[in-house]
Amino acid sequence: MTHKQQYSLHTDLAVEAKEMYVEGKEKSKQQIDGIDEQYKQYKGIDVTRTMINAQAAKKIQKEPGCYITIHSEDLNQGDTTEQHHIENVLAKEIEWLIHEHNITEEAVGLIVGLGNLRVTPDALGPKTSEKILVTNHLFTLEDYDVTQGYRPVSTIAPGVMGTTGMETMEIIQGIVKEHEPDFLIAIDALRARAVSRLNETIQLSDTGIHPGSGIGNKRKGLSEDTLGIPVFAIGVPTVVDAVTITNDAIENVLRHLGKAWKDQDRPSQSLAPSGFHFGKSKLSEEDKPERKEQQSLLGIFGTLTHEEKQAFINEVLTPLGANLIVTPKNVDAFMDDMSDILANGLNQALHANITPDNSNAYTK
Repeated sequence: MTHKQQYSLHTDLAVEAKEMYVEGKEKSKQQIDGIDEQYKQYKGIDVTRTMINAQAAKKIQKEPGCYITIHSEDLNQGDTTEQHHIENVLAKEIEWLIHEHNITEEAVGLIVGLGNLRVTPDALGPKTSEKILVTNHLFTLEDYDVTQGYRPVSTIAPGVMGTTGMETMEIIQGIVKEHEPDFLIAIDALRARAVSRLNETIQLSDTGIHPGSGIGNKRKGLSEDTLGIPVFAIGVPTVVDAVTITNDAIENVLRHLGKAWKDQDRPSQSLAPSGFHFGKSKLSEEDKPERKEQQSLLGIFGTLTHEEKQAFINEVLTPLGANLIVTPKNVDAFMDDMSDILANGLNQALHANITPDNSNAYTK
């Protein structure tokens, strides 16, 4: 059995799934037929819109549809000014996505916060749902006259199977049947394959969501096929596994060594800690040493491909019970900030009267 058969790294991010597919291929083969990508940047915030057709979806093992990736290194820094910029970009992308599906400003929305409020890395959905501006009851009660510029919005945090004893899908199906919303937006914590995207990326999609998939659980998905209404997903990667962390650390060491070697006048004599100055320099794949140099540093391990290294590390860690699911130590503060960002973005996107200038008044 090959390494590839033994271990397949999971990711919930479409951009990473594409990267995994083209990894190791020649540059001429890194464009996949059926995938159209559009790139934009707002004040240092990178936005990628990825359109995936059915044929390409099979190759990268994702559902066909539209995926929007918002990435910023400032997302988890606690900078309120930068976070305000991010939530405004998020609002614009949500607006664009729902308008692409011909959803009007009067359409009834249901926001579903997936996850377990008692487990911090999995609490993103419930925390965000608590901060959504709920208006549906005002439209149904005769005592209220709702100002123009707001739409009917409801929210629910159904919990997880371990605490409710019911499939999340079954709960949502019942709510959709009785409540009859026009569209649904599900919020969930995701799993990444790269530490660099942890707590720095937001993914939107129109393909629905599969609760628990980030940690390998198989659950019935929330999608237009299963619920009969458009289902949009918003997710943020909050966990990675120990295999990913170990391999990323090795890859970064190689990049640092490669760059240091190239910067030295006498590379063959520079392989010592005192000869290197690492700092926070920007590194890329081009900085890694050649395969021959990697072998001299790491032996046979240095000759393996990225995928083979992942498989090897998995074989070492898993029998020891050491392939843990890991989250950053500042996850508590991050969840508070990120739930504010998502709620502000959603409130702006769903209600015309909520703007970047007044959005904080609805969540703080």
